[in-house]
Amino acid sequence: MHSKRQDNNQMPAHGARPSALGRREFLRKSACVGTALALGSHVTNVSAAAYTDGLPMRILGRTGVRVSALGLGTAPVGEGPVGVQEGIKIFSEAIDRGVNYIDTARIYGNAEEILGHIIPKRRDKLFLVTKVWTANGQKAESMLAESLRQLKTDYVDLVHIHNVGGKNLDEVLGKGGVLEYLLKEKEAGKIRFIGATSHARPARVASIIETGQIDVAMTVINYADKFTYDFHGKILPAAKKHNTALAAMKVYVGIKGGFRNHRKGYVGCVTEQSRMPHAMAYALDLEQISVAVVGPYTVEQSIQNVEFAKKYKPLSPAQRAALLESGKRMAPELGTRYGPLT
Repeated sequence: MHSKRQDNNQMPAHGARPSALGRREFLRKSACVGTALALGSHVTNVSAAAYTDGLPMRILGRTGVRVSALGLGTAPVGEGPVGVQEGIKIFSEAIDRGVNYIDTARIYGNAEEILGHIIPKRRDKLFLVTKVWTANGQKAESMLAESLRQLKTDYVDLVHIHNVGGKNLDEVLGKGGVLEYLLKEKEAGKIRFIGATSHARPARVASIIETGQIDVAMTVINYADKFTYDFHGKILPAAKKHNTALAAMKVYVGIKGGFRNHRKGYVGCVTEQSRMPHAMAYALDLEQISVAVVGPYTVEQSIQNVEFAKKYKPLSPAQRAALLESGKRMAPELGTRYGPLT
């Protein structure tokens, strides 16, 4: 197992690289109609970006860590009928091309098992993210322990409280709750940062960001669900206030029929391929967005996503307006497929 972090991409841009013995001290201190202007922020993070292997890199909010603007999502492979060896190939294609933000979860089938074959040799080069799906601290402890075992590492960079929109926030934030537990693990050095994810109920995400304890929030952000959930618009004020980084998921508007179709080998995407680069750019253009997390299902998709990210350019006002016009037409049919608004 590897506990040292030696790669500059892992370090806060303003801070010194910590030694293994100084990790705890370091952790304590880290803390579609209308014009573009009418439809929301069009503020890019280009000024904060550098490039690694041709991929744009961004600062992950208050963490200070430089991460690839494209994140590797692992749910499609983990939940689909993909064997371990094929999964290793799919994940490695993205990592070999410079993707260092790796997003996984204990509930993503065999995703963590597959990553366990990759992580040990590359640990210091990666920003590793996993999740705990519970409001209870004791349950979170067992989940995180299993994730560490499967991933073959003794720490993760970020642990999300998964699906806060579906949880009782009083339990999440209360005594014995998952946030209390994660704060203890952050102090102990098992995790570096704390996050929250949600597919629904944007107000709950804003509320947990307002605790000041959330370093990164990952939500559904795309050109169609903007007209239903509008996560970005609803959580942006809190994220800006606390410099909480935002990670966008479902940037291609998701898989037709959801993840159950992965198990059938069905990989159709709501967004047609020719529009995918613009869909990714839409998310990356938005204020406070540090990373777009996209889950490939095949080696070809893994490579394709990297190429889209490498060629990323902010959308022109006309491109943005056309994309949003399409998204507005799609939104009523998509509906609240990820769960309730409130």
